[in-house]
Amino acid sequence: MENSLQSLDAYEVTQVQHDQNIIQLDTIERANVDSQIATAKQYPRDLRRAINNSIAMATLDVPTAQSCGYALPRGGKPITGPSVHLAKLIVSNYGNIRAEAKVVQITDKQVISRGTCWDLENNVATAFEVRRSIVGRTGQRFSDDMITVTGNAANSIAYRNAVFSVIPRAITDKVYQAAQRCITGDLSDEDKIIARRKKCIDYFKDEFGITEQEVVMLCGKKTVNQIKANEIALLLGITQSLTDGDTTVDELMKPYRKEETKNTIAAAAAEAAKNAAAKKEDKKEDKK
Repeated sequence: MENSLQSLDAYEVTQVQHDQNIIQLDTIERANVDSQIATAKQYPRDLRRAINNSIAMATLDVPTAQSCGYALPRGGKPITGPSVHLAKLIVSNYGNIRAEAKVVQITDKQVISRGTCWDLENNVATAFEVRRSIVGRTGQRFSDDMITVTGNAANSIAYRNAVFSVIPRAITDKVYQAAQRCITGDLSDEDKIIARRKKCIDYFKDEFGITEQEVVMLCGKKTVNQIKANEIALLLGITQSLTDGDTTVDELMKPYRKEETKNTIAAAAAEAAKNAAAKKEDKKEDKK
């Protein structure tokens, strides 16, 4: 009985110490935040400088500019916008802002990430949760390494969404559009368009196993010659989305390859009908 009381007392002491540690950490964190808010009020950001510095960094070179955007075809129409790389770039120049993302839960089927962003100067904060599946097409749960990769991709999306819900779109758009202009460069000449188009198509084939015809479908066109400057920018955005893990080749091509299969089946059926009609005519000729 005495031992039980001693154990209970020890547990209670440990619990009290744990609670005190939490209170102490909370007090330290609150003091840090108060200090940052006071500093933000004392040294307000220079918006013009933040925009100019962000544009200078985003257009430093073509690879950097390309990383600033993403593109995901959905329902036959491309969804484009600024990427997590642009979010991090603007945050580094914006000043008086806190942003982070972390995995908060891993279930049997999903990894859940939460991104938060807090503008200390204007006292505007937001949080976003992103869920990504960790179950493959066969129903098998991902390996630990793949769950980590999926979690990192979810963190990127959550961070991006949180940041761009706090930083005004007027600022984001200026930097994003400057990066887009840097990507395409001077494509006013048809020869330059042809060379850049071929480079994109070869890259999709070699790196992702996506054929030329599938690239045309991704652009929403019927022939390769219809791929111009805007479509090239779209393809570069899709490349960045695949690289960042925003999507996979299977997810990207699923609707298009289904349509391609339908077209193949329809073409085969039409060819079979044509052959059957030809044989029927041959039989008629033989009877004559």
